[in-house]
Amino acid sequence: MMTKKELTCIGCPIGCMLDVSLEDNKVVDVKGNTCLKGKTYAEKECTNPTRIVTSSVKVRNGEIDAVSVKTEADIPKSMIMKCVEELKGVTVEAPVNIGDVIVRNISGTKVNIIATKSVAKIN
Repeated sequence: MMTKKELTCIGCPIGCMLDVSLEDNKVVDVKGNTCLKGKTYAEKECTNPTRIVTSSVKVRNGEIDAVSVKTEADIPKSMIMKCVEELKGVTVEAPVNIGDVIVRNISGTKVNIIATKSVAKIN
């Protein structure tokens, strides 16, 4: 059965309106894209949507009491809420450096959570 989806591409700043045709959950046609990124985005978004997750976790004995974090790579869109729930209970000890792994393999995704800011330890 043929289905259609309309998407706004986020592959580049243009933001093309995409018309995607799917048959048996497979992309068979993409229209409206002005570059290849649009076609790639439409195929991924319709068959395996993923996102980068950003959040924060608590810091103990730091100059501030929280540090911003993000996934090192995209995770399946269906796992976002599980990931965010898992992060709610995380507290790290200062000091924290940009790029430090805060949680390995978040929610079984094989993707690490990393710090996006440094937080010095209180002396």
